[in-house]
Amino acid sequence: MSLRRVVLLRHGQTDHNVEGRMQGHIDSTLTGAGVQQARDAAPQLARFEPTRLISSDLSRAARTADEVAAVTGLTVEHDRRLRETDLGDWGGQSIVEIEKNTPGAIDAWRSDPSWRPPAGETRVEVVARSVPLVEELDAEYAESDADVTVLLVAHSGVIAGMVSGLLDLPQTVWPAVGGMGNAHWAVLGRRPGKSMWRLTAYNMGVTR
Repeated sequence: MSLRRVVLLRHGQTDHNVEGRMQGHIDSTLTGAGVQQARDAAPQLARFEPTRLISSDLSRAARTADEVAAVTGLTVEHDRRLRETDLGDWGGQSIVEIEKNTPGAIDAWRSDPSWRPPAGETRVEVVARSVPLVEELDAEYAESDADVTVLLVAHSGVIAGMVSGLLDLPQTVWPAVGGMGNAHWAVLGRRPGKSMWRLTAYNMGVTR
């Protein structure tokens, strides 16, 4: 038996989401609607019967994880590697503002995983720091007597990057892996005795 499933949950709605501003490592907070989104998602996620609950240390993800913990009874662990892409100077700006100041920059960032926002990090670097967490968990549970599901609470950019990296997709197609809605999730699984990850769900969520 081993690590058989990884569920990647994006945080609930934040004040920056409402305002249309980029977040990155800015520690924005959940809105009331964002907390409710997390509460609505928690029972659905509990059905996966996760063994571990690990969250980005940024408060919007950690607060979302707390709602899942309240339903699953798991203790939330925090790992900085699950943080959103460091957007550097773009943090706190809107896409309109960025485009006004640097025309074409948003398209370049979205289409090229090696493109770096000013003072930020590339998508390639995001994958390089986040995927090893799953690899470490895989090694930890290699001799487990039971099939293990791990629930990771993170951010849209890092989730798209981790899915791309764990599926071993060529970097040229990484931009085709779209973003994740607030309090929505992706599921990666694999067959018994197999090491290859398979995407079984993407951008799933609760509709109110």
